Amino acid sequence: MISKFTRKVMLTMVIAAGAIAVFASNSWAADKIELRMATSGSETDQRSVAMVEVFAPMVADFIDFKPSYNSTMFAQGTELDAISRGNLEMSIASAQELAQFFPEFSIFATGYVHQDAAHQVAVFNDPLMDSFKETTENELGVKLLSVMYLGRRHVNLRQSKDELTVMTPADLAGVNLRMPGTDAWQFLGSALGAAPTPIAFSEVYTSLSTGAVDGQDNPLPTVVDAKFYEVTKQIILTSHLVDLNYIAISKEFWDNLTPEQQATMQQAADAAAESGRQKQLELEDSLVAFLKEQGLEVYEPDLAAFRSHVQAQYIGSEFAKSWPEGVLEAINSLGN
Repeated sequence: MISKFTRKVMLTMVIAAGAIAVFASNSWAADKIELRMATSGSETDQRSVAMVEVFAPMVADFIDFKPSYNSTMFAQGTELDAISRGNLEMSIASAQELAQFFPEFSIFATGYVHQDAAHQVAVFNDPLMDSFKETTENELGVKLLSVMYLGRRHVNLRQSKDELTVMTPADLAGVNLRMPGTDAWQFLGSALGAAPTPIAFSEVYTSLSTGAVDGQDNPLPTVVDAKFYEVTKQIILTSHLVDLNYIAISKEFWDNLTPEQQATMQQAADAAAESGRQKQLELEDSLVAFLKEQGLEVYEPDLAAFRSHVQAQYIGSEFAKSWPEGVLEAINSLGN
């Protein structure tokens, strides 16, 4: 009798303890704030990895972080609008996307504006960015937390270095260089000194193989992933576009956080951006060695000549009309 009573009491206590644990767990989860992030990148993209492995753990005490990949939540290019409408909390946005709302952001998608990954960070944290950040907050309801490094685009040619050595833009005269089809990309190809040719990315490998174009431009990870090194002989490390993304968050969401939570989230965003930046730089460095092993000639041209020539093409162009006066000079001075 005593044994049965004891077992019954113990079972009741176990059930009660379990219920308390579930209730506590649910209450703890309810105390967290849901933060949905939509990105066009995959789960293995270095930006996604940095947000999951670095950002999320640092804010885990008060944030329930819910990332969505491959544009499954919102179509690529619509994330900023979704944040503005209150339908999303966070995204990873490009300067090109922001330029659709505010043309002045096109300066950050222009050839040789950013000189390297460190220069990107210096520009983002400089007071010259204040007006850009204030515009996105006041007119779009989006706060830019930190800048992420995507990589440097380089010129990749079918000709060997013996056939064509490229040290200045003049050396690219007559070179049919595949560039993406928009006016901005085609302008950049011309500014580099080449004859830009618009060809879909899916057709680039075949076009290089048949000689329909002389070359293409992309970051080294893309050159390797798409196996362009199989149908080309040299890579000129022009670094003509140091591409970036911004970690963007709803300003309303941000304003509802406590000052302590805001400080933690800012630290987490900066840490995630730095982690992704260093991993991407390491990958790029390792790929130079890999491409050389594949027989490609990889070398650096006269970057000062390229930078001055390309920027001169933009001055007075349609693309430069929206740039605030003095900003280009201020950006350039940060790289000196």
